[in-house]
Amino acid sequence: MKPAKVRANAAQILARLLKQQGSLASLLPRPADVAESDQNQIALLRELCFGTCRWYHQLSRELARLIDKPLKNKDADIQCLLLLGMYQLQYMRLADHAAVNETVNASVLLKKGWAKALINGVLRQYQRQLAAASEGKADVDSDDARFAYPDWLSSQLHQDWAGQAMQILHAGNQHPPMTLRVNLSRITRTDYLERLTDAGIRAVAGKLADTAVYLDQGRPVSSLPGFDEGLVSVQDEASQLIPGLLLASHGHRILDACAAPGGKTCHILETLADADGKPSSLLALDIEARRLTRIEENLQRLKLASTRVKLMAADSSEPDEWWDGEAFDRILLDAPCTATGIVRRQPDIKVLRQAADVVRLSELQQKLLTRLWACLAPGGMLLYSTCSVLRAENDQQISSFLAETPDAEEVPIVVDWGTAVAAGRQLLPTEQGPDGFYFAVLQKIAH
Repeated sequence: MKPAKVRANAAQILARLLKQQGSLASLLPRPADVAESDQNQIALLRELCFGTCRWYHQLSRELARLIDKPLKNKDADIQCLLLLGMYQLQYMRLADHAAVNETVNASVLLKKGWAKALINGVLRQYQRQLAAASEGKADVDSDDARFAYPDWLSSQLHQDWAGQAMQILHAGNQHPPMTLRVNLSRITRTDYLERLTDAGIRAVAGKLADTAVYLDQGRPVSSLPGFDEGLVSVQDEASQLIPGLLLASHGHRILDACAAPGGKTCHILETLADADGKPSSLLALDIEARRLTRIEENLQRLKLASTRVKLMAADSSEPDEWWDGEAFDRILLDAPCTATGIVRRQPDIKVLRQAADVVRLSELQQKLLTRLWACLAPGGMLLYSTCSVLRAENDQQISSFLAETPDAEEVPIVVDWGTAVAAGRQLLPTEQGPDGFYFAVLQKIAH
């Protein structure tokens, strides 16, 4: 794929994103589906799309000052080409002339040759501005961090986390670390770290989860020792804390209510792999049938597939459609949310999410909590988690549920990580640490 073609494809993907016609996860090709000869170009495509989304709000403000009037809706692809060009000039280690020329040439591939002069003029002007700025490519800090976020989200973070808002904003603008989960039923973390060293891969142990390993830089999973044999998986450290909070034991009937892509499902099963006694049964639900394929692939690779593990495409909020009436001892509700704690991994959240989504998702979370509570056995526990840092979806949601549910009580999370909030515990994202995540453990009172 030629350089101009990569930029044209990136502009088309971003234009669809701006029209709410998908996410980067759904619009970008999966590396596994790309020929080896095209991997470098696909890596460039991903960097262009992810990076432009990461700095979309900042770049859009600057673009508005560089053009005389806004482009028409039908020319969203040209607007995206301009943003892509600006991102390359400010944040990528590319020769300026190559970034400008290939972005200009991409307009021809989009059959909009009229835009060549516009793109060339705007990018040359932006290039001069960057060169003249005394700070050059200054580290994003203070006000600049806010400019890389939609106003509604920046304002909400300052309202929810007055003292830590800038930390959250800054962390969300960074490239995320690549974090692994070691399968302790197969190998110790110490032994796996030694295997990484032997393979020439620098890594350190995580500080919160005894399964977590941080790599010094991202790399294809095919290069990880023991990946195909199920010794390790890719998973952020925050979500690796879930089995230790769920406290599932052999003999328990377990529900993973929103399971895809299956990392948490598999981790729960790994913790039970070496235990003696009656096997646990686990039901993993996801509303999208196609996403169950990922869970099945992970189960097979990790050698966790079993007749006691069942996958089902179903709406967790409608138990009448899937529940057999036998109560669960443990329920994991990793609830749909704004994903504002993982912005660094999914920077298109900055473009896709709207303030109204907080209300919509909060209502869905409330419905899921209420409906799934009826499926929990007396004395059983429900672990509620989100990858959000917005309190309306987290401690405020749980506080309301506890107030309205007489047979629910909070089980305190007594740990030395995160921040204690009104109910549950909040992890805030840090630059070289875990993502933003919220946890609350609830127990059904046995009458």
